[in-house]
Amino acid sequence: MSNKNSFSIAHVADILSVSKTNIMQWERNKKLIPSINPLTGEKEYSSAQLIKFDQAKAMFNSKWDEEIKIAPAKKYNCIELFAGAGGLALGLEKAGLSTIMLNEIDRHACATLKKNKPEWNVIEGDIADIDFSKYHKEIDILSGGFPCQAFSYAGNKLGLEDTRGTLFFEFARALKQCAPKIFVAENVKGLSSHDKGRTLKTIKKVFTDLGYSLVEPKILKAIFYQVPQKRERLFIIGIRSDLSHLTNFAWPSPYRRIMTLKDALKKGELYDCDVPKSEGQKYPKRKAQILKQVPQGGYWRDLSDKLQREYMQKSYFLDGGKTGMARRLSWDEPSLTLTCSPAQKQTERCHPQETRPLSVREYARVQTFPDDWEFSGSVGQQYKQIGNAVPVNLAYAVGRSLVKLLNDIQQKEELGIRTKY
Repeated sequence: MSNKNSFSIAHVADILSVSKTNIMQWERNKKLIPSINPLTGEKEYSSAQLIKFDQAKAMFNSKWDEEIKIAPAKKYNCIELFAGAGGLALGLEKAGLSTIMLNEIDRHACATLKKNKPEWNVIEGDIADIDFSKYHKEIDILSGGFPCQAFSYAGNKLGLEDTRGTLFFEFARALKQCAPKIFVAENVKGLSSHDKGRTLKTIKKVFTDLGYSLVEPKILKAIFYQVPQKRERLFIIGIRSDLSHLTNFAWPSPYRRIMTLKDALKKGELYDCDVPKSEGQKYPKRKAQILKQVPQGGYWRDLSDKLQREYMQKSYFLDGGKTGMARRLSWDEPSLTLTCSPAQKQTERCHPQETRPLSVREYARVQTFPDDWEFSGSVGQQYKQIGNAVPVNLAYAVGRSLVKLLNDIQQKEELGIRTKY
């Protein structure tokens, strides 16, 4: 972006959630008319043109600056399940929520949590072994990202028993035993369409049967919440039915601009110094030689035909763009979604300038972890923890909306407005 009133084609595509090909088609149809930046010679699009689109209007008229001031009216307690390396818990804590217990089965992730937050009550082990009844109505929020597994549809009952044996069942069991005021469950974007939508339908029915009124699940795009990454996560939020009439949940407003890889790795608005040096994976010699030929923001199709054939092998003849292969990131765009391994052939995340995968610390910054948040285990384990995490700033934005929700409930209860039951 050259200034806040004009946007590159890459940023317009991100804001409007369309491809650059779509933007060029709109140009031909005069739906968007670019100007040429006299300094760079690049095409740009004015905010005046973009404001007719809902996504851009939400960004330009954002209430972010008001929402950043939201603070808890009292201490609100949370329990976090499937805590991983702490991205969600850290974001919720940043919003002012108090985490009283976290559960995670992976020992390396638990070591990460204990190293960075010795005051957190981290329970390492299988969630199935935990009795949550001692927390009954003692907590305000139950949060976590249960892994998405296939459910049984025996008898088509679509109830809690149909999910037995899955980690969702354990999340639901914890919810039933704790009976918190609110729950927040996050998952991969694909859960919304998994098994033709039947999986999400089952999940929603179970939550409703357990006595929760659901906010319609929403896929949140991390780029709108001060995260320099094109990551999308599905959020499901429920309010205990005896409280749901006291308030309405509002999703967080988008930030005023899209953060880029430069924001992540260089000193600026997100961080007060350039990214610290750290360990990282390396490419084999021949792979590095080939990737060196890929321009910033490019991928395998930017190679010569000879190198395309060598690198892609049988995939060269298959349909589909496979745009993650031999992919070099761009300073001026958000990172692609991080995976558990930045050097994997299907999902390369090559540094924009140097011919190497993003390092551990660079990975952490793209996920908006603070620089002093240390990860335990081997380099591979560290990448896995970071790649699986909820971006901290995305969790922080959702956390502010949850705090506002709890404040509304607290205020109504103080005024003597009774619950339904």
